[in-house]
Amino acid sequence: MSKHGTGNARSSEKLRAATRTAARLAAVQALYQMDMAGTDANQVVREFLDYRLAEVAENVGADETDEDYFRKIVLGVVQEQSAVDPVLDAHLAEGWRLSRIDSILRAILRSAAFELALCEDVPAKVIINEYVDIAHAFFDTDEPKVVNGILDQLAKERRSVEFKQDGNDKKTATR
Repeated sequence: MSKHGTGNARSSEKLRAATRTAARLAAVQALYQMDMAGTDANQVVREFLDYRLAEVAENVGADETDEDYFRKIVLGVVQEQSAVDPVLDAHLAEGWRLSRIDSILRAILRSAAFELALCEDVPAKVIINEYVDIAHAFFDTDEPKVVNGILDQLAKERRSVEFKQDGNDKKTATR
């Protein structure tokens, strides 16, 4: 493949990654809104699709948001919440429950846990990095470390093969 063709492929991958970053951020915001206002999932998805996704994309430097991926995360978290929440509860510090933590942190963890469990086409390290970055966007204290620790544990349990390559952690870069 020529250098020109390779550049186009990389450029296309970066654009896709940026649209997915926007989708993840929007999903966290939508789940937060649902949690705080008791809004129905379909209603909040419609609101974001109609009014908010362009702004989210702009905030992360993307031309657009991957609408299908946004929808997949939000509706998937809602559908799988009864399976995701106990797993997250088990990974929180002793004495803590998911229901006791900050609503944004809860939305971040639920979204990431959903992706780790059901979006096997996305490398675990990408999911972890994306959601740690989202945590940094909302928190200045220890929450990003908490997100990193919990997601690292979950990923190593659910996707152990991704972390084994001659006994070393495998580095991945696709989103």
